[in-house]
Amino acid sequence: MSGATPHLVLDRLTRRFGDARAAVDAVSLEIAAGELVALIGASGSGKTTTLRMVAGYEAPDAGAVVLDGRDITSLPPQRRQFGMVFQHYALFPHLTVGQNVAFGLEARGVTRSERMSRAAEALAGVGLAGAAARPIQSLSGGEQQRVALARALAADPAIIVADEPTGNLDEATGHEIIELLFRGHRERGTTLVLVTHDSELAARCDRVLRMHSGRIEEPRAPVLSAIQRP
Repeated sequence: MSGATPHLVLDRLTRRFGDARAAVDAVSLEIAAGELVALIGASGSGKTTTLRMVAGYEAPDAGAVVLDGRDITSLPPQRRQFGMVFQHYALFPHLTVGQNVAFGLEARGVTRSERMSRAAEALAGVGLAGAAARPIQSLSGGEQQRVALARALAADPAIIVADEPTGNLDEATGHEIIELLFRGHRERGTTLVLVTHDSELAARCDRVLRMHSGRIEEPRAPVLSAIQRP
């Protein structure tokens, strides 16, 4: 890394559940603006918990999340400059496609007309132009993940965090989602931090970090040989 201030810093992040050993154990990491970072590792290694603390969906027991020199550890998700893509989509079945994409913008104080405009633009960007009025239940799994990605992009985030974005998809559909993720990165210069078992997705990142027992292991080659699609 250069001497510039890192874009995102995880400073000794720690999370415990009950009396068990730490699920995430003093994880520290510096990420540059526009960098693509993949976290890999076995189930239970702490990857998703780390990602959720970064995005604000999980509160750390110790440590800090720092964005551009500002401690954002106590901020709720809607007040961070992040977009989150969940493995299981996390869409609202009672809302339309457009309402799902616009949902997070209301909490950020965006007007209704601007919300719907940004939702339509984001949907067009993921190949779902004209789908805003459709019910979520009418979409395939791949289309629902496109909606989830559109929701993240609509917030115009500085950072996208993605938890197994291709984990529930077949290989062909997963490849389409990968292309959309990386196109969004190229067009917006967004920093991308993701958890994955997908070797194609990890191989296209700038760094691949392996987690084990709640810690990031020292890099050692070949890292990608440990990744397999579920």
